[in-house]
Amino acid sequence: MSGSTSSISKQQEFGLKDAGVKGEMWISRVTLPATEENDVLQFTMRVIDGLKEGEETFTRPELMSVSAEWTGYRAGVSANEPEPPVSEAAKYKSLVAETSTPVTILYFHGGAYYLMDPSSHRPTCAKLAEITGGRVLSLRYRLAPQHPFPAALLDALVAYLYLLYPPPGSFHEAVKPEHIVFAGDSAGGNLAIALLHLLLSAHQRSSAPPTVTFNGQKRQLPIPAGTATNSPWFDVGRSMPSLHSNARYDYLPPPKMPTSSLSTGDSPLPDPTNPHPCPLWPASPPRADLYVDGPSLCHPLVSPLAFPQSAWAGAPPMYVCVGEEMLSDEIRVVSQRCARAGVNITWDGFEAMPHCFAMMLQHIPASKRCFEGWGGWIRRLVVDGPAGVHTSGKWILAKARGEETVDVENLSPLQDAEVDEIMHEAMRTRNRIFEEYRRSAKL
Repeated sequence: MSGSTSSISKQQEFGLKDAGVKGEMWISRVTLPATEENDVLQFTMRVIDGLKEGEETFTRPELMSVSAEWTGYRAGVSANEPEPPVSEAAKYKSLVAETSTPVTILYFHGGAYYLMDPSSHRPTCAKLAEITGGRVLSLRYRLAPQHPFPAALLDALVAYLYLLYPPPGSFHEAVKPEHIVFAGDSAGGNLAIALLHLLLSAHQRSSAPPTVTFNGQKRQLPIPAGTATNSPWFDVGRSMPSLHSNARYDYLPPPKMPTSSLSTGDSPLPDPTNPHPCPLWPASPPRADLYVDGPSLCHPLVSPLAFPQSAWAGAPPMYVCVGEEMLSDEIRVVSQRCARAGVNITWDGFEAMPHCFAMMLQHIPASKRCFEGWGGWIRRLVVDGPAGVHTSGKWILAKARGEETVDVENLSPLQDAEVDEIMHEAMRTRNRIFEEYRRSAKL
């Protein structure tokens, strides 16, 4: 989803630079150790396989240790206050001392699944911690193209289990599921919803609560309190009409999907994030997409836009923030399906605002309103319970600085059958172009 003219390798390297810690935030770095048993991986693959339509293929990941950052708000310091020279455990203790609610956010950063890091999202997580009065565990999940789907999803499940059932030596005590909210922006919003559906699908397919063996003990997999996403990326295949119609409001480049990569002279692989070959891309073996094998672009845990309305039944409360951005159609369709399925969903749309605007344009009124809505919703959900939030939709006006009520059950004119056909046609086109390239390059 990047418009950069640099290679995937250089883009990723730039996005992983750590500018350090300063100002109004506590950061405590932790490692989530891999378990000796393989049951978490087996569970993940069973759910993925159970949702297949037929021809999807996946690169089976290994279960590995993953790192994360506990993030909290640090009051009473200047914007340039350095990180104190104390242990990570001491930082965590200070972080917890400044919390006032039981809110625990499991946060997944954005970056199209191949960019960014918890270090790039520290200001966002610290702001959410301040507004909610809680703490944030920001996960350093594995990135594509080195680690394609479902590596990031597996890491996300390990992080959730780590919160629920901390292994010996962890800084935190066990967190109740009703105190945990999955949150994320862009690709991180995709991952938050994919993790929710990994759990929800297992619950829907079993008469008893699903379990996995984690660190030597059989553990239940409860549903969290809710999900709260900002400009979530629900269609990895990038197929919806708003990718072109809303491009004037956004900084993301619209996708280019020529009828033939060979006849147009476009990039050798049909992926807008691939302007230049480099050590990371094309992958080995080559595939049609950075994040996933080409035939799997419409798997619902890859692109949650593929989940039908019925799959959302029983989902916990949701918050969604969206600009007038290129991802608008997919976000509207998913939100509409949730509302029609009876999910308690709060939808905040912002006129003329681009993708993830609140994180990039932090000082404009719309961004302040976005963070207040996002963090305030999380706080109410955890502190007051589901009764503290309710289904609602608002369209926040840019110039008038007012807002209009919208019907969340009727956000999009796109019909389900139309959405399904558009998604699958885009996938077929991408895979056809990739096969042309693969044959011509004799890969």
